Amino acid sequence: MFLALDLFLFYLFWEVMLIPLFFLICVWGQGQRVKSALRFFLFTIGGSLLMLLAIIGLYLAHGAATGVYTFALPELLQTPLAPLHSCLLFAAFLLAFAVKTPIFPLHGWLPDAYSDAPTAATLLLAGLMAKTGVYGLLRFAYPLFPEAALLLTPLISVLAVVGIIYASWLAYVQTDIKRLLAYSSFGHMGFIVLGIAAWTPLSLSGSVIQMVNHGITTGALFLLAGMLEERSGLRDSASFGALWGKIPCFAAFFLLFSLANLGLPGLNNFVGEFLILAGVFRVSPLAAVVALGGIIFVLVYTLRLVQKLLFGPERLQRELADLSFRELALLASLALLVIGLGVYPAPVLDLIRLPIALVSGGIGGVP
Repeated sequence: MFLALDLFLFYLFWEVMLIPLFFLICVWGQGQRVKSALRFFLFTIGGSLLMLLAIIGLYLAHGAATGVYTFALPELLQTPLAPLHSCLLFAAFLLAFAVKTPIFPLHGWLPDAYSDAPTAATLLLAGLMAKTGVYGLLRFAYPLFPEAALLLTPLISVLAVVGIIYASWLAYVQTDIKRLLAYSSFGHMGFIVLGIAAWTPLSLSGSVIQMVNHGITTGALFLLAGMLEERSGLRDSASFGALWGKIPCFAAFFLLFSLANLGLPGLNNFVGEFLILAGVFRVSPLAAVVALGGIIFVLVYTLRLVQKLLFGPERLQRELADLSFRELALLASLALLVIGLGVYPAPVLDLIRLPIALVSGGIGGVP
């Protein structure tokens, strides 16, 4: 899907993604796994059908204007469109990508799917699949319909900021660890969408590197939540406490990835969030300030979770096994990425410098 430059192939792989994820949730999930899988499938397929209609409409419009009927992205970028036609096609693409990302208020499938899916499927959902929606905005929707995107950018920015605050508030009141992390992931995706909406080289660079950072940090936290549930059979944060003394290796990794999740300087999430907020501030200072308030919410609920699990009074009166060598090696590799990208993100920023300049029209400088 990430390699497709033909809109038909892109749509084909976009839909094929649903099949393994549906069965991973439906067959190997827990709780109300069938209901969660069906909700995820129906939400996503509904948005995707609108995108299919938009792709067909763009194909016909390009053919009518040029005499060449094609799904190739480079040719479709040159399609002349009336303003209303452009807005309708952009809205269809936007809805499809907004469901997958997700963007508020099209996130209804997310908490149940993330919490009922097995850990491996949750990693795919949060670490990879959510990025496909943002990639679609960056690679297809905005370049294909720049005038319509500019017209609807204020709406997208408002929805992204509302999503950040709303997700943080919902995360704060959760006691189920996986649901808390699901809402946290939803809020962080709001930052990425806000960077896309600002459409400056600085904010776009932040959004792209934050997609990488979010996949690493959130994926690691979901891994740790799955490991803890596997050992105890529990997911309620109120059931734990004093894990720092009982399973110190697990606790140390949980603390590290939690600090990265809240954007501590020197760790990977700080780099992306700083670039996004700096880029957004140039376009809309108000949106940047409100989004910064969302980071404060992230700080509150993350530290509250850390306090409950690692340093609160002991509530689980039984022994828990610490990390195995396999788990230790897996988490250590992710920890190295968290620290490496936080201290020295230059290789990734250099890698995306030219693509961001080309996508954004070469306006301004990329950090």
